[in-house]
Amino acid sequence: MIPLDAAPELAPYLDEPAQLPGGAPGKVGLLRLAFEQRGGRTVLADLFRQAPLLVQRALHWDAAMPEMACVFVISTSGGTLQGDRYRIDVSLGAGAWAHVTTQAANKIQAMDANYATQLQRISLAEDAYLEFLPEPTIPYRHSRFVSHTAVSLPTSATVLYADILLPGRKHHRDGEVFRYDLYSCTVRAARPGGPGLFVEKYVVEPARFGVDRRGVLDDLHVFGNAVLLTSAARARRVAEQVPPVWDPDVPLVAGVSRLPNDAGLSYKVLGRETEPVRARIQEFCAVARAVTVGRGAPSVFAWR
Repeated sequence: MIPLDAAPELAPYLDEPAQLPGGAPGKVGLLRLAFEQRGGRTVLADLFRQAPLLVQRALHWDAAMPEMACVFVISTSGGTLQGDRYRIDVSLGAGAWAHVTTQAANKIQAMDANYATQLQRISLAEDAYLEFLPEPTIPYRHSRFVSHTAVSLPTSATVLYADILLPGRKHHRDGEVFRYDLYSCTVRAARPGGPGLFVEKYVVEPARFGVDRRGVLDDLHVFGNAVLLTSAARARRVAEQVPPVWDPDVPLVAGVSRLPNDAGLSYKVLGRETEPVRARIQEFCAVARAVTVGRGAPSVFAWR
């Protein structure tokens, strides 16, 4: 894997902060989560954490899936800062079920030097099931953030991954809609020890290439991106239950597409405000869960 610091879009932001250089002690957040099935339910068998990333313990609060371990990733800082380098490793043993989310939105703080990165590595064994559903990302004015998520799973396992990107703090002072410098997101998947399945990357640089144009986002501000990695048969059943949406009154558009190499599905949602986009992502996740593991969504979903 190419190091995140080598991403070409970071070339204009290689200057170091005046306070602490990038990746200095206190700016490297590490988190390792390993889940295993024991005694009919999933437990957090291994945990390593280094501030500002923190997980306290696994809970079993999902009434629809009481066997599933649920964890909240907590940040002990005031958000993601310039020079921060985060890494999160998540692994699931055979038959393990886990839900990973965050305690609040990921606030990418304003930056006057350097950038922040987050690397996520996800590995599943046979028949494992993972919901990786963090709260939305809010990039502040002049922030620069690069994330890379790499997933390895066999055909019998399922990963449900989603993120929501906001345009900034819309109602802060004079507004921060698309005032950030850079947001780059890459998601890739592969079979264990085998070929790659797909790579999806989008780079948003509002000052260089305006996104509020027709053919890009136009007058829509919130982008929801969900990826379902599962068997071809299950993906087909999910796609049949998720029709495209065009609602000019909200406004909101959404649609599902098939990923290459029978990897699964990609579901994209665009809207003016956060909650309608969140609701569509939740609906997609509920259908995906019902098809892949035969369980309903909880009455109060992880995204409140």
